[in-house]
Amino acid sequence: MTATERFTGDANPYGGGDPYADYRTADFPFTGLVDLADRRLGAGVIAANDEFFAERENLLKPEPAEFDPERFGHKGKIMDGWETRRRRGASAAVPHPADEDHDWALVRLGAPGIVRGIVVDTAHFRGNYPQAVSVEAACVPGSPSPEELLAPEVKWTTLVPRTAVGGHAANGFVVAAEQRVTHLRVNQHPDGGIARLRVYGEVTPDPAWLAALGTFDLVALENGGTVEDASDRFYSPATNTIRPGRSRKMDDGWETRRRRDRGNDWIRYRLVEQAEIRAVEIDTAYLKGNSAGWASLWARDGESGDWTEVLPRTRLQPDTNHRFVLPEAVRATHIRIDIFPDGGISRLRLFGSPTEEGTARLTARHRELGG
Repeated sequence: MTATERFTGDANPYGGGDPYADYRTADFPFTGLVDLADRRLGAGVIAANDEFFAERENLLKPEPAEFDPERFGHKGKIMDGWETRRRRGASAAVPHPADEDHDWALVRLGAPGIVRGIVVDTAHFRGNYPQAVSVEAACVPGSPSPEELLAPEVKWTTLVPRTAVGGHAANGFVVAAEQRVTHLRVNQHPDGGIARLRVYGEVTPDPAWLAALGTFDLVALENGGTVEDASDRFYSPATNTIRPGRSRKMDDGWETRRRRDRGNDWIRYRLVEQAEIRAVEIDTAYLKGNSAGWASLWARDGESGDWTEVLPRTRLQPDTNHRFVLPEAVRATHIRIDIFPDGGISRLRLFGSPTEEGTARLTARHRELGG
């Protein structure tokens, strides 16, 4: 099912100037969710049947595709995406590819989850994009090889049926399958190029893994934490604050515009499940002249519970990781960080473990989704 508009057919040939000037896109309803195929979460393109013109790894680059009209190599035009050679038929009498001929790439998601929407982006592929695409999904434990994923006993479920797409366009699809996914098979019919793949959804962690960890980061993206809302996303998304690892540059955190009123900025998070929080990290790495001046932390247990202050308003230092051991464990399902008056933080870590009730719900959900 297509999310909004359908983009089909060629785009105009590149005529110079801004290569994105005539790029076709739309507001998709799912792009506020986490990208399960984000390389920064550990996703990878582990195999492809053909990558003659451009390598498969380009599919998961986090930044938009670039276009250099002068960039050519020994095999032809070098594109910032995954591009296969032109398919041919079986003989001079049958020069065209058969209907079932197609190219494919296997994608390991960075975190297992439920897929809610997919964007197959053909940016800069104006006359060399696929005629159609399809996407299939599987849930396979461990770290299977490409050969194991392609074995006949692996069950693949169609998330996006074979659908015509357009060149130089963000082709978006809503996904309705309610199942846990670890790997995707992206097919282009019969051949061509795709610049980027985005797979938006909800992380569904393995309860057995979390139980083995004991104490872990309850709000981390890879563990199932999410950003529900934020007061300001002017310079960078609030989701950056729960990405893996420390920030490596200023725009790898959350930074707000400068306030000219007497208010403050904030982010509201949902934890992986009901849990007891025992320690907190608030990191302002690379935010030197624009870090938040102060921060406070509030907790809520349930969708409509009262907010309780967990960490009183505390002075933050620029480019510093601040650590706090809470005087007693705080039971919560949601956390809100308030910063004063504006600025930003790079990461928030909430260390603890799920309650018995939270663990039970996680386990039941995991079984329901086929994990």
